[in-house]
Amino acid sequence: MCGIVGYTGSDIAKNILVTGLKRMEYRGYDSSGVALEVGEGAAAHLDVIRRVGKVAGLESELSNIDSDATCGIGHTRWATHGRPSVVNAHPHTSCDGRIAIVHNGIIENFAELREELEGRGHHFKSETDTEVFAHLIEEAYVETHDLMASVREACTHVVGAYGLAAVCADEPGVIAVARKDSPIVVGVGETGSYVASDVIALIDATRDVVVLEDGQFAKLTPAGVEYADEAGNVIEPKVTHIDWDLDMAEKGGYPDFMLKEIHEQPRVVRDTLVGRMTPAGELDIDELGLSLEELNDIDRVYVIACGTSYHAGLIAKNLIEGWARIPTEVEAASEFRYRNPIITPTTLVVAVSQSGETADTLAAIRDARIKGAKVFGITNVVGSPVARESDGVIYTKANKEIAVASTKSFIGQVVSLTLLALLLAQVKYRLTTKQARMLFRELSDTAEQIQWILDTQTEAGEKVSVRFTGLLAHWFENVVQDNILFGMDEITVDGFFEQYKDLLGGAVSYGFPACCSIEELRERMDREHIRVFVIDSSLGLCGFVLAKEVELQCQSLLIK
Repeated sequence: MCGIVGYTGSDIAKNILVTGLKRMEYRGYDSSGVALEVGEGAAAHLDVIRRVGKVAGLESELSNIDSDATCGIGHTRWATHGRPSVVNAHPHTSCDGRIAIVHNGIIENFAELREELEGRGHHFKSETDTEVFAHLIEEAYVETHDLMASVREACTHVVGAYGLAAVCADEPGVIAVARKDSPIVVGVGETGSYVASDVIALIDATRDVVVLEDGQFAKLTPAGVEYADEAGNVIEPKVTHIDWDLDMAEKGGYPDFMLKEIHEQPRVVRDTLVGRMTPAGELDIDELGLSLEELNDIDRVYVIACGTSYHAGLIAKNLIEGWARIPTEVEAASEFRYRNPIITPTTLVVAVSQSGETADTLAAIRDARIKGAKVFGITNVVGSPVARESDGVIYTKANKEIAVASTKSFIGQVVSLTLLALLLAQVKYRLTTKQARMLFRELSDTAEQIQWILDTQTEAGEKVSVRFTGLLAHWFENVVQDNILFGMDEITVDGFFEQYKDLLGGAVSYGFPACCSIEELRERMDREHIRVFVIDSSLGLCGFVLAKEVELQCQSLLIK
């Protein structure tokens, strides 16, 4: 997965492109680059700047470039074909450098296309599959002198997935966009037109966006956007309003996105469950897409997924088999197509994908549908390919997950799959309404349980050193430094002498003033207002401190 962004309008393009790329860096951080339209008339050309590593390096490079370009495209890469390097970084250009493209996806027939293009005199500079697109568009442009038409023509030769944006020095201010099996979002703001792989890059400019469907194209100009189908016919796609704000994409005071997203897990549970059960105790999934009769006929379930989603599927297997008594298998999506699984019209294939664009999962869905299976999607992204190609869907309501390691999305998947298991159990009459309501309530309670864990583990995630003020005495089984503090409670003096009477009676001189009796110790504590602190920590440390004050010096543990 990679991230693409484009802008054409009246503002300085490089600033908009860098901001968009930084917000989409979770989609790839091997390399990044931009192509800017520079100059006018005969002097017009494309300025391509690319760097290996994170977007910050590209940002630093662009800060030294005085460019007033108002149209450009950008890319942040997660390498597939070709190692991370400057030459393999996007944008890629045509032989004459007049056309530049950025691409997210995989071109399956790129080797054949490259061989054909080289045979016709094209010179390739990179090892990527993407570069064939630049040369295909270049060939078509010789005939059409129309960037949008050339992009449509190029797409007819390509097998695979693509989200594509292209610019041409001969058509200033125009960005041509195409989509197949890879997300593309288009929007119009006050100062121009925008395109990106993710709405997160557009949210400063507009909340009303068009999520392109497969086989749809868009022509962006400073004045607006024109949409067309594969034949070039004008279309009017659906406009989607985005009701979440930029805070979803910012760290919100946390040191990193991962910690922020861990702490969002209770909200994900609540949002995924809200409105899912009627007062009568029936599950209400408005995106179901399958009738209760069709669900009742299901006699086999396959959960297909990759990575973290696969492990959510393992939980689903236990729940579906335990509650609904339907045989369930969990399959790696990359292998599903190749082992010829047993599929009938009463088979339900559950596709789990956070992004909704996982290529192997999409391929498995299509294979299953050809064989006659019902398909149900579990995804986080509205309008994603998985959602569109499934008979029904449950959205996990996790909002944007920036950290690469899945946290809140995994929780959302588990909750959604649990809902599906409950639904299947209900339609199969394996669970009564009362039982389903009870299980739903317990599922809802997990939000509070997760919140409690997060709240109570704050101190447990800190390295603690202790400084005593007005120290009278202390006793520990171990050394306090280098331990993780679990808790520290202040108790009364009476409680202290009662709780530790055996210890005090046998070893009062250990850690205490020499030749001090218990009576003397208690009298001194009362006289000097000594307090008692009981400490519980890791590595077996426990004990107490007799002091006027205890100062804790904490250093948060870093999770890498």
